Amino acid sequence: MLDIIQLLPDSVANQIAAGEVIQRPASVVKELVENAIDAGAKKIKVVIKDSGRTLIQVIDDGKGMSTSDARLAFERHATSKIREAKDLFEIKTMGFRGEALASIAAVAMVELKTRQESEELGNHIVINGSEIEKQEFISCPEGSNFSVKNLFFNIPARRRFLKSEQTEFRHILTQFQRIVLCYPEISFSLVNNGVDIYNLPIENYHKRIVRTFGSAIQQNLIPINTETSLVKISGFIGKAQNAKKHTTNQYFFVNQRFMRHPYFHKAIMMAYSNILQTDTQPTYFLYLDMDPDKIDINIHPTKTEIKFEDSPAIFQILRAATKESLGKYNIIPSIDFDQEGAIDIPVLTKNTIFNSPKIGINPNFNPFEEEKSPFSKTISSPGFNRDREKIENWEKLYEDIDKDIEESNNESSQLFVNQENTSTQTSNIFQIKNKYIVTPVKSGLMIINQKRAHERILFENFIANSNNKEIVSQTSLFPEAFNLELDECAVLNEINEHLFSIGFDIKKFGTNSFVINATPSIFDNIDTVLLIKSFIENFRNTELDVKSEINEKIAISMAKAASINYSSSLTPFEMRSLIDQLFSCSMPNFSPTGKTIIQILKMEDIEKLF
Repeated sequence: MLDIIQLLPDSVANQIAAGEVIQRPASVVKELVENAIDAGAKKIKVVIKDSGRTLIQVIDDGKGMSTSDARLAFERHATSKIREAKDLFEIKTMGFRGEALASIAAVAMVELKTRQESEELGNHIVINGSEIEKQEFISCPEGSNFSVKNLFFNIPARRRFLKSEQTEFRHILTQFQRIVLCYPEISFSLVNNGVDIYNLPIENYHKRIVRTFGSAIQQNLIPINTETSLVKISGFIGKAQNAKKHTTNQYFFVNQRFMRHPYFHKAIMMAYSNILQTDTQPTYFLYLDMDPDKIDINIHPTKTEIKFEDSPAIFQILRAATKESLGKYNIIPSIDFDQEGAIDIPVLTKNTIFNSPKIGINPNFNPFEEEKSPFSKTISSPGFNRDREKIENWEKLYEDIDKDIEESNNESSQLFVNQENTSTQTSNIFQIKNKYIVTPVKSGLMIINQKRAHERILFENFIANSNNKEIVSQTSLFPEAFNLELDECAVLNEINEHLFSIGFDIKKFGTNSFVINATPSIFDNIDTVLLIKSFIENFRNTELDVKSEINEKIAISMAKAASINYSSSLTPFEMRSLIDQLFSCSMPNFSPTGKTIIQILKMEDIEKLF
């Protein structure tokens, strides 16, 4: 019988390994910069062309490599950091597996110039798809200079799956930021298509964060510093009032290595409980230092998922340290007995005379007189319309209205609203906590989340107008200029074409500056800059190529940004208008993101309460 199992050629094996380690140009940047850090560099420069497709160059002033080391570094599992198995549990460097350079060389054209301090001449190596084409001595500066060209040139399928230039550069920017935040003692620079993006000098952690994300973040940072026998926690957390509706600017580092850890994120969120606004996330930059043998970083090819030996204990320490910093800097409200205007508590003496309080009573008061009804006042608010109406007397609040809600009996027990008879009377509608609209129905009470309802209305209006190409752009009389952070600019460049197709006209005005010349006419009296930033926040972690999907995502972003707030007080007419528009939607029961809009409190459930 013929043998059918055979060993793969090294070039093929390296391409398979590259699929795990080198997923996109950002992966190359990560691996090369980490190698430069391990080489003891104090100055690292990253040069990018065409978002890494054409060129990724990393130049460092580290210790460089000898002739044999420069050649051996491109072999699989060639590493200077591991000698025996137990070393895997005492990792103190960034790279250690010896897979990065071999994987990069398997899918790109690589050129290396390197020289050690003790040598007069350096080494020049050219590798093309794992094949060494040239190795010679050369005059070059101390350190290493890696040039990676034509990434995935020999794997066309992988190259075709790369995203747009803006998307790929955004991923490079993310990897770059994760590294520079860990090493403020190293100078970094980033150049993209000949334009200087970052030029970061040696500095402390606070200045590195501010220089990386802009001066606006400076006033939002609260220091945190806790040291125990298990772990030392330092860094900064954000103020609750500056929390945003996205998960960016949330960083965990352990032993100067970026990591993702949902469990520890939950500890931070618990520390912020009851002081964050709904659906917002705090900023944090937290650095954990601990014994390397207490963690395992060798569980994922990208080394961003790390296993901790004492996760529950660190969870409690993180939570307590965060709450301590919030309290120390008066972020959590506390009782102050020395406040001006506090109640004056008299000191009792032996001869103190107590006087009973007097209560005024109106014996002629009749609560059933209409003119004394607490509901007969006028309410106004900046909602959809500016009509003012008087709410009828309270007795009519409990009359049935000519509308019914039918519930489906499917297995998921999701509410389905019959849209045929949905007209309401303003006299039967009222608002609770400026958040919910309540109106009686035959089966009980219908409760509507007003913000989610408005999101559904705006979402469907936008989709309908987009499909019918009825979106009209309205030119601004006074164009509005605004600034963005570097990573926000990358996102805006990615979605600007689609924003233009839906009525926005946004032009670049400088390095980080833009100007809004026109907006969709379907939105009036809206802070356009906040709207644009909302789009950016929602798109940060999203990669969409199909225009219809992008339009839907933009529609969701628009609906969220333009919808009324929970604190908006509505007139009865506005509430009526909201309900009528909601039930004209194709899916009135759920918001564009799938959250429940309507709940029915049945009469039998109400009666059980009594």
